Amino acid sequence: MFRTMSLLRALIGTSRLVRHTPRLLAALPPDDDVLLDPPDSRLAPALVAAALDDPEPAAKLLATTRDAAEWEDRDRYTVRLSTFAYRRDGWLEHWLAASPADPDALLVKAQLAVRRAWESPARAERLAEVGPLIEAAAAAAPEDPVPWRLALDHARGTHASPAVFETLWEQAVRRAPHHYGSHVAALTYLSAQCCGLRGETPRTPHAAHHECFDFAEQAAEDALPGSLVQALPVRAAFEQLVAEPRAGHPVCGDRIDAAADRALALSARHPAGHPWPGEVRNLLVYVLAARGRWPEALAEFGRIGPHASTFPWSLTTEDPLRGFLDARSRAVREVARRTPLRAARPEPYPAGWDEADGDGRAGPSGHYA
Repeated sequence: MFRTMSLLRALIGTSRLVRHTPRLLAALPPDDDVLLDPPDSRLAPALVAAALDDPEPAAKLLATTRDAAEWEDRDRYTVRLSTFAYRRDGWLEHWLAASPADPDALLVKAQLAVRRAWESPARAERLAEVGPLIEAAAAAAPEDPVPWRLALDHARGTHASPAVFETLWEQAVRRAPHHYGSHVAALTYLSAQCCGLRGETPRTPHAAHHECFDFAEQAAEDALPGSLVQALPVRAAFEQLVAEPRAGHPVCGDRIDAAADRALALSARHPAGHPWPGEVRNLLVYVLAARGRWPEALAEFGRIGPHASTFPWSLTTEDPLRGFLDARSRAVREVARRTPLRAARPEPYPAGWDEADGDGRAGPSGHYA
């Protein structure tokens, strides 16, 4: 009897897959249209010009973000421009030669130096050498929090003490209390504490993750509803999910689900397909999939559109784009398998789907359009 029921479930699941998968796939961009870290309309011209060794568009872009206090965009553009310079830095050298004191050029230079040092086998020694570059970038633009975010990353790499880190953190939040990049840097530092710094006794993984969640949840509570800091708890959830197989302790499911709920609310405040919250949405679908919340994950893949991001997939696979596409395909299959055959028009969040239809987490139909 047991084998008969198992066979029956398998046959029903296959029938649902065949019936519903084509319609679910039709609602998503084709695999060939998905791009990894596509630049937005402001960054793209700067990258094209940089490929021609012309730094002027990049200089104008970063100057605009600094003048308008667009700190999230400024941070994101700095990272992307430094990534381009990592492979081809002639345009940056021209910029620095023409304007050696330009705060935007100094910021990209410092970000690039930190990346190169971070990837060196002698990381701590190399990072110590680039400290003056970060200080120069901070001094050139006293109101800018991004050099201080970079200083926080630098402090983690050099195994700075908590007291030193707290001093840098104070400088960062004084300039921008809700800057997402600075909060991620602080969360990553806290997460690293479970390994122990400067010979300190490492805390248990459970205690370290508990503190990370405490920090992330409090920061989200203090942030505005549309701020990217609202996604900080789901970042903490990701860190715990990735560490859990190694840590050997149970994942706090309720806390992870609450973090995902908060990030879903943030995502719903921004237009579908917009690149600005794209990385947060990529992070969110990873967590939703890990929790078996397939309808919500698939709906979020719809909001992502063609904007796959390197993070978080680069931490779980050598091919981030393939990791994104594989996760999206699995979400399609899982939702199709859970959608009753009688449903004529399955959607990314199928109407009437509940716990009785399979594993996962129920929710109101049509909540995420």
